[in-house]
Amino acid sequence: MTVTGSRGSLPEPATVRGRFRIPQSVLGYALILLPLVVMGTLILYPAFLSIADTVTEHSPGGSLQVSLADYVEFFNTPLAVRNLAFSLRITAVTVAVLFLAGFPISLYLRFTHGRLGNLIQMLALFPLFVPGIIAAYALIRFIGDNGWLERFLHLLFGYEGFTSPYLRPAGIVVGLAWEGISITVLILTAGLSQIPDSLLETATDVGANRWQSFWRITMPLMKRSVLIVLTLNFLTVFGSFTIPYLLGPASPEMMGPYMRRTFYDANLPSRAQVQAVITFLISAVISLLYVRSVVSQKVEEES
Repeated sequence: MTVTGSRGSLPEPATVRGRFRIPQSVLGYALILLPLVVMGTLILYPAFLSIADTVTEHSPGGSLQVSLADYVEFFNTPLAVRNLAFSLRITAVTVAVLFLAGFPISLYLRFTHGRLGNLIQMLALFPLFVPGIIAAYALIRFIGDNGWLERFLHLLFGYEGFTSPYLRPAGIVVGLAWEGISITVLILTAGLSQIPDSLLETATDVGANRWQSFWRITMPLMKRSVLIVLTLNFLTVFGSFTIPYLLGPASPEMMGPYMRRTFYDANLPSRAQVQAVITFLISAVISLLYVRSVVSQKVEEES
């Protein structure tokens, strides 16, 4: 209540609080300021310097001029093009394997309760707590020549035609699939948990079978989670180093080991920088497509 008719009138407490209220937009910008500064300092600024360094060169007069000679040289080098294509192919296969393996597990965990479901969830999340280099050496002992898998197949089934994926492209896929299955299951399970049971029960009540409910209700509502999984897995796999370096072939090789060999073994830091910029640009394009899809979907939901 406000006292009126006197010079000492006091406003209501809510009015006083309103005068000192921080605008929500300012508060939001303040919360994201620190992450933006860190990202700009550690990622965007060095990336800008690398890109600028690879597209400029000193002219005979000493001035800087724009030049794409380093990139022309990269795409005119058969080994570089083959390694880039190999990296994209391995990334596409691994992302597909992760989704095809993780989505059924997530569906089972979403709609199944009990000890078996808890056991499967524990096994699916176990790789999350194993360092990549430890997993790589464990996989070498397991899938390598004369490894545990070959011995088990021989002892149990008498099979002697085992071909080890170690030091082959399949070895990279196996290692990266092991490393990424936990995050894949976590994200997909979280997306599935947001679908209410009442919605699926309503579809059943109106005559929809499980297959129709899956394609017409579950999958449309899982678009964002699927997009997140595909994007994160692409970025993780495409930029990986440890697993391809330890489990993959010497040639062709993925961009991570290729950059390392160019920088240290061949002592060509400028070429390694070009390789890093190309890898960064491909990852940035995928990231922008993801951000654009998420923003457009959010706008459609709000409209």
